[in-house]
Amino acid sequence: MPENAHRLVSGEAVELDVRIARIGSRALALLIDVLVQAAAAGVLALFLLPAATGGDAVLAGAYIIGLVLVLVVLPVAISGATQGRSVGKLALGLRVVRDDGGPITFRHALTRTLVAVAAEWPGLALPPLTWLASLWMMLVHPHGKRIGDLTAGTIVIHDRAPAQWGWIPVPPAVPGLAEWARNLDLSGLPDDLALAVRHYLARNRSLRPEARQRLGYALAAEVMACTTPPAPPNTPGWAYLAAVLAERNRRAAGRLRAARAASAQVWPDLEKHMAVPRQARRPVPPPVPREGQLLRPGAPPA
Repeated sequence: MPENAHRLVSGEAVELDVRIARIGSRALALLIDVLVQAAAAGVLALFLLPAATGGDAVLAGAYIIGLVLVLVVLPVAISGATQGRSVGKLALGLRVVRDDGGPITFRHALTRTLVAVAAEWPGLALPPLTWLASLWMMLVHPHGKRIGDLTAGTIVIHDRAPAQWGWIPVPPAVPGLAEWARNLDLSGLPDDLALAVRHYLARNRSLRPEARQRLGYALAAEVMACTTPPAPPNTPGWAYLAAVLAERNRRAAGRLRAARAASAQVWPDLEKHMAVPRQARRPVPPPVPREGQLLRPGAPPA
């Protein structure tokens, strides 16, 4: 299995820092939802009891209507009103989101619910075979997905855990560095290396000095090997890495704006339907360069 199979990474090399909900918390949320559905079925039965006097056909029709209301309409309505949460997920701080981290729509909620009713819980198709298949899928899938998640393109995350789109690189305030970065050839910079640099710059203050210097030297050597032209003389190591990553992020953002503008000309409402809520995020400033961390001509930064 690839190393990044357990990570959620966007096309701009931004790792979604979220906690995937696993089978334990999801099973407990399902238990709460089943209790809620049982209570709703009991209340609904009080209104459908008069149908029992109308004969077997009327009673069968009322039974089917009750099943649809409790197993399909109620979950989809709650999920749509709470943006991907059920009563059980609200209690445990879970939430259903799209694979790209955006909020689910009515289509996602309906797809997950219909698959759950047919093949998972209550699994009207082939219980308990479908129960075992869904359980096995959640255990082996790197993101803990069930069959409904695979069908709808969704995942379940811990909504109360710290979740952010990661550190947004900011060009360092070094004279001439921004102009140099605009002429960089970044076509050879792989996503995995850019993601490693992002993590290094965002979290290097928590590293020990010797580990920070060793890791920064290694990352800078890799970046210099796949980008041109070389950095200006006497550029601080942290500034070199931050400038490369900031320029890469600037170009990706420009491509995204151009794609959205082109889509808006074809479908003006596409931006509204595809909008992803922005979460508060604060750029983490790079550390102040220490003595001995200057980038000398022909040498990678430390």
